[in-house]
Amino acid sequence: MHDNNLHKHGYDLDLLSESYPDLKSHFITKEDGYISIDFTNPASVLALNSALLKEHYGVNHWELPVDYLSPPIPSRVDYILHLADLVGEKNITGLDIGTGANMIYPILGTAIFNWKMVGSEVDPESYDFATSLQEKITMPKSRKISNIKLRFQEDRGSILKNIIKPQELYDFTMCNPPFYGSEDEAIKANQRKNKNLGNDVSDRNFAGKSHELWCNGGEALFVKRLIKESVAFKAQVGWFTSLISRKENLPKLEKQLTKLKATYKIVPMNSGNKKSRFIAWKFEK
Repeated sequence: MHDNNLHKHGYDLDLLSESYPDLKSHFITKEDGYISIDFTNPASVLALNSALLKEHYGVNHWELPVDYLSPPIPSRVDYILHLADLVGEKNITGLDIGTGANMIYPILGTAIFNWKMVGSEVDPESYDFATSLQEKITMPKSRKISNIKLRFQEDRGSILKNIIKPQELYDFTMCNPPFYGSEDEAIKANQRKNKNLGNDVSDRNFAGKSHELWCNGGEALFVKRLIKESVAFKAQVGWFTSLISRKENLPKLEKQLTKLKATYKIVPMNSGNKKSRFIAWKFEK
């Protein structure tokens, strides 16, 4: 994890439960006597996230329906911190592509660095929930939830078009693209995960809406589309970035960026045993 990540040494569950008492009902005792939570239970992960946001970032009243993806806060913080290394910390404006119902990246960008953030969303239900969530959330006095602007993407065939307005300038864009290429692929991956964990396997027992988990062509095709579309906005954006979960997707993306004569870099990020990275690219103005 990033050196500045508050969560690099794990969680203090006792401290978190003092800040967010509902968390205590989700505690479990492992065989070694260690107190933890059930990370396969969406309600438990949601309670942990609410506690982390309240205790460490002063974000109150964050919530999410249990059938949506509840994002792991430490890895989301890591992306934000690495972006700060890339573009700086002060007077920054960013765009989160596909901000989701949870709106987590704009919230963290504002809470940690007081960035101005735009969050785009293509799913009407997620957009509506994020809009209502923004009205409920409170932050420390030095931070403004009004720094976040939400925009609905009416054209499912576009990513940046209709979202980045004429004359607008962004220091960066960020994106956590859908991982899978189909529902069947997502179900099979989840079954393998549950089998490895020794859990009962069902057809579909994981949290997350379809648009959060899969899209045609999966992660690779989505980012290829993003790269292609980014050329038209090269004068308005400093760095375009996207998480890349599958390392094997990188060569084709690098080839595409080289062909477009873009400057790019791969930024590694590790969270526990999980290895990840994001790709960042920019064009000569």
